[in-house]
Amino acid sequence: MNRELIAVIDQIGREKGIDKAKVIGAVEAALQAAAKKRFGQSENIQVQIDPKTGEISVVSLKTIVDTVTNPKAEISIQEAHRVDGEAEVGDEIGSVIEMEELGRIAAQAAKQVICQKVREAEWEAIQREYATRQGDLINGIILGQERRNYLVDLGKTEAVLPAQEQIPRESYRRGDRIKAYLLEVRRTPKDVQVILSRTHPQFVTKLFELEVPEVAEKIVEIKGIVREPGDRTKIAVASRDKAVDPVGACVGIKGSRVQAVVRELRGEKIDIIAWTTDPRVFIAEALNPATIEKVGIDKEKKSALVVVADSQLSLAIGKNGQNVRLAARLTGWKIDIISATEYEKEKVERDKEIKAALAEEAEAQREEEAARAQREAGVSLADQEAEAQPAQPEPQPGP
Repeated sequence: MNRELIAVIDQIGREKGIDKAKVIGAVEAALQAAAKKRFGQSENIQVQIDPKTGEISVVSLKTIVDTVTNPKAEISIQEAHRVDGEAEVGDEIGSVIEMEELGRIAAQAAKQVICQKVREAEWEAIQREYATRQGDLINGIILGQERRNYLVDLGKTEAVLPAQEQIPRESYRRGDRIKAYLLEVRRTPKDVQVILSRTHPQFVTKLFELEVPEVAEKIVEIKGIVREPGDRTKIAVASRDKAVDPVGACVGIKGSRVQAVVRELRGEKIDIIAWTTDPRVFIAEALNPATIEKVGIDKEKKSALVVVADSQLSLAIGKNGQNVRLAARLTGWKIDIISATEYEKEKVERDKEIKAALAEEAEAQREEEAARAQREAGVSLADQEAEAQPAQPEPQPGP
């Protein structure tokens, strides 16, 4: 029986990836709980299992005292001497409890505790392993669907691909292989949940690392990425090696690398943009695939006015404003787009307003100069009249 117990413990350790010592500790704790349930919680019962032979020893320890006040925890010195002649007051002495004495109910309780402890140890092992892989690309097999959430077999455990983390319009069948981003490892009172995502922007980053060696080796750096899953992704890249074209490296020969990523994303469009510190150039590139004519920026407000040809206006804005919305998120600038015709009209209106303002200013200046001249003329006339006035004789004193 004892060797069978060790064999079972070894099997659990291999299958569940749990340390053998932890399983033995769980069994010891279970047997201790069963013994205390049988003989009383106040009993000081210790259980030990030999990891090699599987031999189980259950011992009830009591403290040696002169006068016994608690028979379940204490033993008199006289009784102790019958067992061990060298026993002294304050020592602990144990009496062996036979396993048969634990009883059927206690054995059932022990089984439940063992199962619980093994589950907890299994959860710890899963959490420890997958927590270190959080943020990585992970492969799995679809097991089925539950409440719109897919269950994914990862080998050692099952993961969940929630509905909100699924790319719109994609579906899977049981047995389908899947790649996903390991979003979170969540510990709950009942288990450990491994949460996957296919909508997270970093999922695309990890796919490029898989397909583009220069990205994996950090020669090409992904400076920014924005995404509306299932529709379009914009990614800004820069090279740490002047000899390496970052956009070309990500696209690959005849688009082979980027197409591999697009296939995994079920046809999602990907715009790869060269990152630059010049905001005008970066904004123009971010609005790809539209061709940009002019970009004006206001650095204080961090806003930009973009002018495009009339034929490029709808392409620059995108369906439901998607293209300009993603470009604004990628660059961090507020972007307004107008057509060349609208820009010319506004320019004419602005020119008229400027001319009117200048004319008004010139008229005001002329009026001010006339008023000043009139004032100066009035002062001069008064001075002339004062000079022309005859001098009054001074009064003579009387006789």
